[in-house]
Amino acid sequence: MHALLIQAAHLKAVRVSPRTVWIFIELIDADGRTGLGEASLESNHLAVATAFEHLRPSLQASQFGNAADLGRWVRAHLTHRADLAHAAALSAIEQALQDLLAQVAGRSLHACLGSPRRSRVALYANINRGTTSRSAEQFAQRALEAASRGFAGVKIAPFDGVTPDGAGSRGAIDLALARIAAVRAALNGQRSHCSLMVDCHWRFSELTAVDMVHELAALGVTWYECPVAETPEHYPLIARLRRLANARGIRLAGAETMVGLEGFRPILEAGLYDVVMPDVKYAGGLEQTLRIAEFAATHGTDCSPHNPTGPICHAHSLHVAALIDRMPMLELQYGETPLFEQLANGGLPPYQDGTSALPEGPGLGVKLAPSYLDHLEITT
Repeated sequence: MHALLIQAAHLKAVRVSPRTVWIFIELIDADGRTGLGEASLESNHLAVATAFEHLRPSLQASQFGNAADLGRWVRAHLTHRADLAHAAALSAIEQALQDLLAQVAGRSLHACLGSPRRSRVALYANINRGTTSRSAEQFAQRALEAASRGFAGVKIAPFDGVTPDGAGSRGAIDLALARIAAVRAALNGQRSHCSLMVDCHWRFSELTAVDMVHELAALGVTWYECPVAETPEHYPLIARLRRLANARGIRLAGAETMVGLEGFRPILEAGLYDVVMPDVKYAGGLEQTLRIAEFAATHGTDCSPHNPTGPICHAHSLHVAALIDRMPMLELQYGETPLFEQLANGGLPPYQDGTSALPEGPGLGVKLAPSYLDHLEITT
């Protein structure tokens, strides 16, 4: 197989809602094939674009004969202390190059990356961004809708306005607990079991994080995510939170913005989480995510990829999730915008009974719809 040469590289940032910008990277090889990656990072598309421009000269000066060449190139530019915009740009480039290598091989991406452990991937529904009114009633309604479609879990991030310093947080905490209680009541009416999962986005002080273990346990929450900042000084606290949570039937999850295996290593060696959540957009791409999952398994830790953004990340995450032994569920951004399916141009496998088949190859198996990109593009 001749070496892969990148002739053109483009970044497209697409605003799909008032809160959300999706960032896609397209790489075009010398034979006209297009590889796709996603680098979405909240609304930080300009920072990601700057990082992408810094990486472009090295990318277009390099040749990629196989996955080993790609891995060496990524590791040469990867540092677990890098800012997240750099990690996002690098990860998206790696995704797009893996897509191209699989297309050249004429095989599906997951088949090129390893031996699949499953042909269908269990999903949980992240309903947070699509819950626009933020009322307890809307949270409950959307949770009920997701549960009725067979998802194994429903995740919300209800703690709007809560801050680690606690300023003005009591009312916001009470409102968040009311939202969780409403979702719990809605799910209790379902015949099939659906886990209630709560993402806290590092909003808590030590005292609040400990208090929330008791509050969430009383509300039947089984997944407690990112309670406090994941900095070394907090590692003893996070380990204590895991013990407290586990004693009450709750799993502690986190590490969604860590970069590379070396970024995850101290967290896994310290036994901080029941579930780590590498994101193919930040962890360094697909190979690094799989290495993290393998290392996590040696420490008895599950790996559930973080996947709350756009359709290209979702497609890559499906391929990766098929390969991870200890992979309980994959996140799905549920119902934020119909553009999730429309931008994927019909290529995403439809989810059924809370699971998804794998995208069909060769390569990623998904292309972006040019008509929507032309209408929505805000920067290149």
